[in-house]
Order: sequence, then C-alpha cells, then structure tokens
Amino acid sequence: MTSITNSQLGLLYLAHLLISADGIIDAREYEALSKIKTKESISDQDFKKFEIAVKDKKERDIYREGIELMNGCTDEEKLNAFVHLYKLSETDGLVHVKEVRLLLYTIKNAGIEFNDIIARAKALTNY
Repeated sequence: MTSITNSQLGLLYLAHLLISADGIIDAREYEALSKIKTKESISDQDFKKFEIAVKDKKERDIYREGIELMNGCTDEEKLNAFVHLYKLSETDGLVHVKEVRLLLYTIKNAGIEFNDIIARAKALTNY
C-alpha cells in the first residue's frame, strides 16, 4: 500500500472494526465505507490491498495497527477520521453498544475531544 497515507489506512482499519462491531455488516454501512473511500481519495487498488490484509488479522491487531497509524497523524487528520467514524456509526440507524465503546475508547487513545468530533459532524450538511 504505497500511496495510501497513515490517516487513510488508520481510518480504514478502525472503520472495519466499527462496521463489524455488532456482528453484522449492513449494506448501508458498506455503502458509507465506500463513500469514505471516495471522499478520502483512497484508490480501488489500495482499498483491495487493505481488504486482503485485514482478512487474516485478529481484531486486536487491527485495532492496534489502526490506533498506531492514527497516533502518527496530525490532530486535524485525526479529527477528520473520527468524524467519518462517528458518521459511520449512525448509518444503519442503530448505534450498537460495541460501536459506542469502540468509538469512545479509540477517541480517548487518539487524544481527540469527543465534543470537537460532534461539532464538526454536525457542521457537515451533506454526508
């Protein structure tokens, strides 16, 4: 994955965990992930490489790699990624307890303020 940035790859790792947290990958969640891929200019080739790489990893390894990648990013990159994750958690109409826990724990580990994420997410009118 040569052209993908740390923030993009970290976002994909954490998004993967988020959409599979409740045990069901809803079609709306996968569609939202596809929109994130487009908005973040992640190539189809890099996305396919990511999907292959994540397939054989354990959840804890995906989380560890995702948070390590995010912690290597600027605060602005982190905030942008967590806005995507926050919006992603809402896409299927139900926010599962595991999704909430994952989001809150990950936000804490990344050193981002939850209120900043909410404010930025609310400012987005077209997601």
